[in-house]
Amino acid sequence: MENLIGWLVAAPLLGAAVLLCGGKRLDRLGHWLGTLLAAASFVIGVLLFVDMLGEDEHHRAMHQHLFSWIPVSGFQADVAFQLDQLSMTFVLLITGVGTLIHIYSVGYMEHDDRRRRFFGYLNLFLAAMLLLVIADNYLLLYVGWEGVGLASYLLIGFWQHKPSAATAAKKAFLVNRVGDVGLSIAIMLMFTTFGTFTFGPVLEATGETGEGKLTAIGLMLLLAACGKSAQVPLQSWLGDAMEGPTPVSALIHAATMVTAGVYLITRSGAIFNAAPDAQTAVVTVGAVTLIFGAIVGCAKDDIKKALAGSTMSQIGYMILAAGLGPIGYVFAIMHLVTHGFFKAGLFLGAGSVMHGMNDEVDMRKYGGLRTYMPITFITFGLGYLAIIGFPGLSGFFSKDKIIEAAFAKGGTEGWILGGTALLGAAITAYYMTRVMLLTFFGEERWRKTATRSPEAPSAEPAAETRGEHAEPHPHESPKSMTIPMIVLAFGSVFAGGLFSVGDRFVHWLEPVTGHDHGDSPLSATTVTLSTVAVLVVGVALAWAQYGRKPVPVVAPRGSLLTRAARRDLLQDDFNHVVLVRGGEHLTRSLVYVDHKLVDGVVNGTAASVGGLSGRLRRLQNGYARSYAVSMFGGTAVLIAATLLMRAV
Repeated sequence: MENLIGWLVAAPLLGAAVLLCGGKRLDRLGHWLGTLLAAASFVIGVLLFVDMLGEDEHHRAMHQHLFSWIPVSGFQADVAFQLDQLSMTFVLLITGVGTLIHIYSVGYMEHDDRRRRFFGYLNLFLAAMLLLVIADNYLLLYVGWEGVGLASYLLIGFWQHKPSAATAAKKAFLVNRVGDVGLSIAIMLMFTTFGTFTFGPVLEATGETGEGKLTAIGLMLLLAACGKSAQVPLQSWLGDAMEGPTPVSALIHAATMVTAGVYLITRSGAIFNAAPDAQTAVVTVGAVTLIFGAIVGCAKDDIKKALAGSTMSQIGYMILAAGLGPIGYVFAIMHLVTHGFFKAGLFLGAGSVMHGMNDEVDMRKYGGLRTYMPITFITFGLGYLAIIGFPGLSGFFSKDKIIEAAFAKGGTEGWILGGTALLGAAITAYYMTRVMLLTFFGEERWRKTATRSPEAPSAEPAAETRGEHAEPHPHESPKSMTIPMIVLAFGSVFAGGLFSVGDRFVHWLEPVTGHDHGDSPLSATTVTLSTVAVLVVGVALAWAQYGRKPVPVVAPRGSLLTRAARRDLLQDDFNHVVLVRGGEHLTRSLVYVDHKLVDGVVNGTAASVGGLSGRLRRLQNGYARSYAVSMFGGTAVLIAATLLMRAV
C-alpha cells in the first residue's frame, strides 16, 4: 500500500498537466476529467486510511522513497513521502472537500469560457497541497508550499479582466512571499544546526540543541505560518482574495491553503515545545488574530468578505491552540477538520446565493431568500449553527475544547487566553447571526434596487440576455451545486460528535502530536455553560440590531470602530504608510547615498587621478632642456638629502 502514496499527488498533477496543455479539444469534458482525478486521489486516500487502521497505533506511519534529488557529500535531498495520522487527516480533508468543490464548480462555472483552465488550476492546487502535507522533509514541504502559493495566485486572479482580481492575486502572492522567506530561513537554520531537514532527525534532535537556535527557527516558522494562514501581521491579502470565483474561496479558506500554517506548527511541535518564547509568540499571534478577524467580520456587507473575516478568526483559534503545545495540538487539528466542513459549506452557500442573485455580494441587497432557496438556506443554516458553536454540532465540540485547553494553560496566561477565546465566541455568534439575518430573513430588499454589478462575472447566462440592471429572480441552484452543500452540511452536524465520542480523535493523533490534559481551573461543564452563554448573548445582540427592525439598503455611517473595521482595521493603510511609503523613502535615501557618497567617492577618486595625471603629463613635453633641468633638480635634491642625513 505504501506504493500508492505517490499517486495521491500524481493523480491531480496529471490532471493539471493534461488540462493546461491539452488545448481546446478538452473543453467539453475537461471539467469532468479534473473532477475524476480529484476523486481518484480521495479514493486512494481512503484505501490508505483503511490500511492504516489495521496497524498498531504506534506503527501506522508509512514511508515511500522515490529518488534522491541531490545526493552529494554532506547534503542529501530526497523526494520521499511520509504518511502518518497527522498527514492522513489532511489528505482525507483536502481530497474529500476538494472533490466536492470540483463537483460544485461544474455547475458554478458552467458558462465560463475558460472552465477547462479553471479545473486545471484546481488540480494543480490539490497536488501542491497534498505534496505539502505528505512530504517527509522540510525542503520537499517547501516545494509544495510554493506550489500552493503559485496555484492560489492563478485562482484568485482567474478573472483577470477585473483589475481588482488581478490586484488581489498580486497582493496575495507578495504578502505570502514575505512569509515564505521565513520558511526558507528556518530550513537553512535547520540544516546548519542539525545537518538535515528530514522531519524525524530534526525533531528528535531538539532536546540536544540550544534554546536560542530553536527560538530562531520557531519564529521563522511562525512567520511562514502567518503568511499562508493569514494571521497578523500578514493577514491583509485574505479579504481581497474574495475576488476569485467562489469555489476558490471555499478551497482556499476551508480545507487547504489557510490551514497550511496550522499544519506546519503542529508538525514542528517538538521545536516549539523546546522553545517557550517561540511558543508564546504563536499563542499571542493566534489570540490577536482571533479577535482581529472577528471584528472585521462584524462590519462587512460583502457576504464573502464577512466569511473571510470569519476564516481569519477561526484560524486564529487553531493557531492559539497549537501554541498551547501538547495541551492544544489535537484540538487545533480537530477544529481545522470541522472548520473544513462548515466553512466550505458556508462559502458554497454564499456562491449559491450569488448564483441566484445576479452575482450580487452586498447582503444589504438580499433579505427573505429562505423561501426562494430552501436547500441553500438549510445547508447554510447548519453551517452557521456549527460555526457559532451551537450545542451538538461540530463547531461546538472543537471550539469548546480549544477554550477549555486555553484555560488549562494555567495562571494568568490561562485566564487571559481563555477569556479571549470566549470573547471571540461571542463576536462569532454576533457576526454570523448578522450574515444569516441579512441574507435569509427580513424584507426582500433586492426588490428595491438593481443588484447586478457591471464588473461581476456571472455563473448565469450573459447579462445582455436579461438586462444589465434587471431585478433578480432568486432561485435554487442546480444539483451539481446543492449536492456538495448537502454533504458538507452532514459533516457540519456530525463530524464533531463523531470525533469526540470516547476521545476518538485524541487517541488517533496522540501518537504523532502527543497530548497533555493540563490542569484547568474551570471544569468542563463550566466552560461549556460559559460558551453557550456568550453564544446566546451574541445572537441576541445581532437579533436586536438586524432582526427586529428594517435594515437600510445603504449602510449607515457607523461608529469610528465600525468605519475602521470596514477598512479591515486600517491594515492596508498601515501597510501603505509603513511599508510602501516607508520603502519608497528608504529607497530614495539609498539612491541618494549611492549617488552622493558611493559614486562620489568613486568618481572623485577617478577625477583626482585624471587631474594629477594631466598635470604630470605636462612634464613630458619633448624638450631636451626641460629633461636636463629635471635631472639636475633631482640630483640636487638627492645630494642635499644625503648631506643632511650625514649631518644628523
